[in-house]
Amino acid sequence: QVQLVESGGGLVQAGGSLRLSCVASGSIFSISVMGWYRQAPGKQRELVAFISPSGITYYADSVKGRFTISRDNAKNMVYLQMNSLKPEDTAVYDCNGRTTTVPNYNYRGQGTQVTVSS
Repeated sequence: QVQLVESGGGLVQAGGSLRLSCVASGSIFSISVMGWYRQAPGKQRELVAFISPSGITYYADSVKGRFTISRDNAKNMVYLQMNSLKPEDTAVYDCNGRTTTVPNYNYRGQGTQVTVSS
């Protein structure tokens, strides 16, 4: 069973930066597409960004140009660098993995709170 543990959340003023980290146990990290999702109070969970095993990235329009996703396959780590934070970025952010195998296997962390004050 694969576990994901996020860290790096916290309280920051608008315009500030935070870096989220997610570490995976197990041996399937290198064959997984890794994503960061977020869920704000009263809203649906949404995809923020993902990165493929080879490093191809995708960003939601709301964070494009401000957030950067990266991974270190040797350390089983995925990161989300968040710059120019806005109050609307306030949410619980969770790390998600999906293997590229068929059938695929999905796994998800518990999440970390990010709060941006105005």
